[in-house]
Amino acid sequence: MKNFFLLFFCLISAQLLFSQVRPSIDKGLGGRGALGSFNQNRDSLPDNEIKVKLSGKTKYTDYKIISHRNDTTIVDTTLTLKKHYKFNFLRKDDFELLAFHNQGQTFNNLGYNFSNISQFPNIGFRAKQFNYFKIEDIDYYHVPTPTTEIMYRTGLEQGQVLDALFTTNFSKRLNVGIAYKGIRSLGAYRRSLASTGNFRLSFRYESPKGQYAIRGQAVNQDFFNEESGGLTDDSLIAFINDDPNFSGNRARLDVNLDDTENTFEGKRLHFEHSFKVISVKDSLQQKDFSNLKIGHSFTRDSKFYRFNQSSPTEAIFGDVNVSGAIKNQVNYLSYNNQVFLDFNSKYVLGRFRVKSDYTTYNYGYNNLQNSLVGITRNRLKGDAISFGADWNGRVKNFHVNASANLTPGSGRLSGNNIKAEAFYKKDSVFTFKTRLGISNKLPNFNFLLFQSNYNKYNWENDFSSVGTRTLGGDFSSKWGDASVDITNIDNYTYFDENSLPKQYSGSVNYLKAKVSKEFKFGKFGLDNTLMYQKVANGSDVFRVPEFVTRNTLYYSDNWFKGNPLLVQIGATFKYFSKYKANAYNPLLAEFTLQNDTEIGYPTVDLFFNGRVRRTRIYFKADNISSFFFKKDYFSAPGYPYRDFVIRFGVVWNWFI
Repeated sequence: MKNFFLLFFCLISAQLLFSQVRPSIDKGLGGRGALGSFNQNRDSLPDNEIKVKLSGKTKYTDYKIISHRNDTTIVDTTLTLKKHYKFNFLRKDDFELLAFHNQGQTFNNLGYNFSNISQFPNIGFRAKQFNYFKIEDIDYYHVPTPTTEIMYRTGLEQGQVLDALFTTNFSKRLNVGIAYKGIRSLGAYRRSLASTGNFRLSFRYESPKGQYAIRGQAVNQDFFNEESGGLTDDSLIAFINDDPNFSGNRARLDVNLDDTENTFEGKRLHFEHSFKVISVKDSLQQKDFSNLKIGHSFTRDSKFYRFNQSSPTEAIFGDVNVSGAIKNQVNYLSYNNQVFLDFNSKYVLGRFRVKSDYTTYNYGYNNLQNSLVGITRNRLKGDAISFGADWNGRVKNFHVNASANLTPGSGRLSGNNIKAEAFYKKDSVFTFKTRLGISNKLPNFNFLLFQSNYNKYNWENDFSSVGTRTLGGDFSSKWGDASVDITNIDNYTYFDENSLPKQYSGSVNYLKAKVSKEFKFGKFGLDNTLMYQKVANGSDVFRVPEFVTRNTLYYSDNWFKGNPLLVQIGATFKYFSKYKANAYNPLLAEFTLQNDTEIGYPTVDLFFNGRVRRTRIYFKADNISSFFFKKDYFSAPGYPYRDFVIRFGVVWNWFI
């Protein structure tokens, strides 16, 4: 199947390469300001700001990326320090994450974000979903010529990461984008192979007069990992003591599991279309200032998780009810249909939407996995009707975005979800944002029902709804950036030291404050980010390090005559204070509490980055500090962080 997609991609690219007219592209592409300072809502832009000129000189501002929320940015080919932070297999800044040694594996959390909680419970198995593309992660495009981006990054020992995107407008009104990200990396330790794939297809279309619009996405994702269970006790001692028999070849170290693997897969089909019923134009400016739209969206989302083991390991997971291979699989299927009414007018200061959803779900196992534990139900099914409203308003420099959803009743999908943010932007001087979030919903389904051939890993729970309330704010300016979030959680749900699901009887109170500032000294820069966290109540079940810091000292300059090469050379220091980091359970694909090991250490990375035209080249020496710091760097108890390794990568854009 993967080879088929690759062949299809090559054929489409070749066909378009020989069939498209090539307008000239302005040299500003990849120059200063290629990415807007803040996202703009497409519905609030005048027509002349969103239409692409297909004749004459093509400018870099014509290559647009449109998010699921209709925020518009520009294809960015610059080389910045923020791009350096995002050059990993997630393609996101992982400041608040602690990676396992091999890319494609999971992450431990150094901090948490509760500002974007989903409306309904999900399947769970959260350790497998850091690289999972949600609906809001899929972008749409509007480009005057076929556009391609390739990201390549070397793996660990054997393998690589490749993320390829191709998008084109077949007309002014129809765009199609196709992308695939594949990862295969062997890893330095035994049983740490990671192999994942993310296929994404998106499209958007508008009728000639803008009366009808449709956009959609089809996503197919799979995540496979060999699971080691961490190092054995003897191997841990050898690692910490830097035994020379193992320092040059980590594959010699023994691990707890030698025949275990888990897989997570997801398939999603989503589309949204609308019809403009009423449209009134301003006679002077000839743009819409009042319109009424009726629309519908559909989502089919299927996921499954599988745990395979050739023979049981009772020393790790406890008693088992079979003597042969273990194959436990759970699946989840949901359908969502939404009808909505949009009203866009200067009288409501933006766009107002009322909506209603009908959602069904089906979670569980094809049959009972264990007859010894007394569980009689193997599936959870249900449906629900929801009601909600969204408002996106703007008055000059003041913006408001709000969303409210209510699911009445007593079913597993019942609850409410409210999000609101307001921000004020003063030109390029500063931006101030406040946000509020209120959520009440049941925990993920794997907390409610779980079955396995291992006797301990079977439960059927009737948990209470988890109530989450978050209040926060951001301040961004040329003098620095700062953010504060205060979160209160009732009935916080977690896995305890025995890997069993529990709900905390009290309230968890969590404070997270972050500040960042970059100092420039000619061709040198010093970028600093500091995060402080405090758990005022519930620290025995909710654990984070008190301090996390990242400091990057770098040199940036144009080399050679005519400035063909922009370089960045620097070092990044990262440190987090000691805390009892959660342990990883490969059977659950979740993190659990532990009270035996504290983790916290500094790392130093070196990098050399360059840009030639629209190509960015990255060289990075990970954890060079392993040569002179103690061997106490772990991602989770029993799982060492990566040793020194040199990585190479490139990001390349083509504009045909």
